[in-house]
Amino acid sequence: MIHIENLTKYYRDFCAVDHLNIDIDKGEIVGLLGPNGAGKTTTLKMLTGYFSPTEGDIRIRNISMSEKPLEIKKMIGYLPESSPFYHNMLVYDYLLYVSEIRGIPSDKRFDRLQYLSDLCGLSEIMHKAIGELSKGLNQRVGLAHAMMSDPEILILDEPTQGLDPNQIAEIRNLIKKISRKKTIIFSTHILSEAEATCNRIIIINQGKIVADGKKDEIKEVTGNTTSIHLTLTNANAEDVFKELKTIDGVDNVRVEKQTDESAISVVITYPATIDLRKAVYLKIKSMDWIILSFFQKKQTLESIFRNLTLEPCKEN
Repeated sequence: MIHIENLTKYYRDFCAVDHLNIDIDKGEIVGLLGPNGAGKTTTLKMLTGYFSPTEGDIRIRNISMSEKPLEIKKMIGYLPESSPFYHNMLVYDYLLYVSEIRGIPSDKRFDRLQYLSDLCGLSEIMHKAIGELSKGLNQRVGLAHAMMSDPEILILDEPTQGLDPNQIAEIRNLIKKISRKKTIIFSTHILSEAEATCNRIIIINQGKIVADGKKDEIKEVTGNTTSIHLTLTNANAEDVFKELKTIDGVDNVRVEKQTDESAISVVITYPATIDLRKAVYLKIKSMDWIILSFFQKKQTLESIFRNLTLEPCKEN
């Protein structure tokens, strides 16, 4: 449905988005993840036609953004990071105004506003001024705005930024409800949001894609590992390293002396497809080492995100 080819954006000599190639199918919920300054907002603004790319093309239903931007914009609803509301307007008046701008026939406007009010939970605040609303309610009004013309595609830039946990849960549930009939792309740096909401995750860093796929697919491609973290006493660091490396399936052993030098910290890594806790315990028991702590840690999306975005991007 959406085809992005070599999408690039320069601000003078600075490359904010660097040759992105993405295909998005109808009905997908795609989370665009990346640290601040990674190029997420610039990418979304090009997808909406707000920015023109320096290079590359965006095609929706095989229609080029560069050739027919107005036709593509009619397919898209957009919620920017900071929604540009008229804060002195009542919610009802504002949404009615939006319906006029979006070309909703006059005899269908009330029904459309009623539907969006019910969907987005606005019925209790339609009479209130937008400037009096909380950030969470503002986001609900913004979603109603974005959905006014019943677009096929919703693009949401940081839809949960600045919200409290209850508001985040409400917006997450609303996005899931909307997604039954829409293709949704939203940016975030809140990893729990991507895991809970998206069926596909794209991680970008310094304008480049560093990972793309479902959560489990990203783990597989980036090396899905598990680690055991130990603190031992009555043990020699060299012996610990040598003996633990003999366990079948172990990829790596890292041994460090703690500050008081009476204990040793150990991290053992191995593929997530196996469980080496029993083998590690039996080896420690056979060597008569004393365990002060022992816990297993599986690789998470957060650890993958940190590994991918803390390191500089490699040149293509």
